[in-house]
Amino acid sequence: MKKVAVVMGSTSDLPIMQEAIDILNGFDIEVDVDIVSAHRTPEKLFDFSQNAHKNGYSVIVAGAGGAAHLPGMVASMSPLPVIGVPVKSSNSIDGWDSVLSILQMPGGVPVATVALNGAKNAGILAAPIIGSPDKPVPDKIILYKEGLKQKVIEGAKSVNSKK
Repeated sequence: MKKVAVVMGSTSDLPIMQEAIDILNGFDIEVDVDIVSAHRTPEKLFDFSQNAHKNGYSVIVAGAGGAAHLPGMVASMSPLPVIGVPVKSSNSIDGWDSVLSILQMPGGVPVATVALNGAKNAGILAAPIIGSPDKPVPDKIILYKEGLKQKVIEGAKSVNSKK
């Protein structure tokens, strides 16, 4: 079974990143979680990034706030797809610094970027990336999206009945 690494710059990012962990667990995808700070543990960052593919990971979800270098630095050293989650942190500029740090990667070092605090979507995006050859995962994603569709249909019925 393929697995996803969910990494973040500090423990303060965990409440947001937990949404990615939860969605991946819900899809029965193995997840390993770690704190890898681009600024405080650069040696750990290098080791993790350069060896993630050798350690059985298929996708990396990396969340970071403030200057948010973690996703881009991981992507610069890993051959794996990286999904960046900008986190609105206590030291961020309303989250925009995180968004732009992850979104504005130079050519050749792509990071798929989700919305500010969008870890849930990062987990959902990681699932089809690793699951496309694995039939149960796409089936679970189809069911999940059908559930989203049903919520909208029910919401529309509720609104339309009040006309």
